Amino acid sequence: MALPRPVPGSHSSKQASEHQVLEILGNKTTNGAALWVLLMSGAVAMGTESNTVEYVKDKVAATPDANTNTNANTATKSADETNFPSIIEIKKTIPPHCFEPCVATSFYYAAKDLFMVALLYAASEAMWQVLPAYVALALTPLYWLLQGTYLWAIFVVGHDCGHDSFSKSVPLNDVVGTVLHTLVFAPYYCWKLSHRHHHKNTGNIDRDEVFYPIRSDDGSKGMQALPGFGLGVAWFIYLMTGYHDRPVCHFNPLDALFKRHVAGCAVSVASIAVWCLVLWRYVSAFGAASFAYHYAVPLFVSTTYLVIVTFLHHNEVEIPWYADSEWRNVKGQISSVDRDYGWCHELTHNIGTHQIHHLFPKIPHYHLEEATRHFRKTFPDLVHICNEPIIPAFVRMFKTFVQQHVIGKDVVIHIYKK
Repeated sequence: MALPRPVPGSHSSKQASEHQVLEILGNKTTNGAALWVLLMSGAVAMGTESNTVEYVKDKVAATPDANTNTNANTATKSADETNFPSIIEIKKTIPPHCFEPCVATSFYYAAKDLFMVALLYAASEAMWQVLPAYVALALTPLYWLLQGTYLWAIFVVGHDCGHDSFSKSVPLNDVVGTVLHTLVFAPYYCWKLSHRHHHKNTGNIDRDEVFYPIRSDDGSKGMQALPGFGLGVAWFIYLMTGYHDRPVCHFNPLDALFKRHVAGCAVSVASIAVWCLVLWRYVSAFGAASFAYHYAVPLFVSTTYLVIVTFLHHNEVEIPWYADSEWRNVKGQISSVDRDYGWCHELTHNIGTHQIHHLFPKIPHYHLEEATRHFRKTFPDLVHICNEPIIPAFVRMFKTFVQQHVIGKDVVIHIYKK
């Protein structure tokens, strides 16, 4: 599906306005990220003002490891722990209908997100036609924020397709997922496979996909992270190269991770190639400035959501990471954190409600909140909730991660500490 096209007759006047703004800002698209972060720091920092984390208590009896930062709580021996319930025991507490996708409902959310992207595009075009340039400029960061939010919502629906929670039909899921993820420049089938690998190894130091603690003999081989991981840029780096010492190229259908799924991955990569041609035609018709304004910057906002949300899903103080020898499915999936994303929580399909998603990824996003209420009621000691506003939480945990993510070779449990 191509980007909504502006009215041909209005192209010249709008392009002139855009070039005036480029002169005012120097480069409006470069400054967009900073403007967006400022907006997010106020807009996403909603909800309660407390920054408490409710976590599994007395499950990890850990001691500092001499080979790691002593601010981190690590263990080199198997820890005593209360028995975790089985996945079957947890499933019995959740109403059966929560596991049932409704095709009509799933399509409603996909169509709504696509409609909102088109509507915002049209509104921004009208904004530059009817409002003074300085007013349109002032409203531009808001447009980028909202458009990026809905692109992120589109990604989340495609993510559901990858988990087969969009419908019970795998072919339908793959077709819809390919279309949606292609629109946000993500190779659907390739990422579906790496993401499922993440779900099978959540909280596993030695097997997880991204943002895991890094082992080192001397503590000097940690990740040299850009500030905030580079925000949305980090997503594209991951797609191209993987994370740290676990390389994977999501644009290579022949990558070892995809060896049994070459055909599906090839279709996704081909879809990206076709989308690139569509985008090139758009640039040829309406200019690079229009492309950056309507697609590149909102996409950066969307992928910044992706980086922040993914990192905060699995990194918080007192949340354990386990060595492969210690890891078990339920306790690994429990090592996730529920967070409320304020005004955009429901707009982005409750993806911040993450513990129950990891326990049962086939639960559709529109049933996550209900399933979570039953889980929390029955297993309150397993609940992890952080109520701190999102931007401060990300800044705090990024600093903590940088300081404490390097661990010794023999560490079996790693916990970030304040």
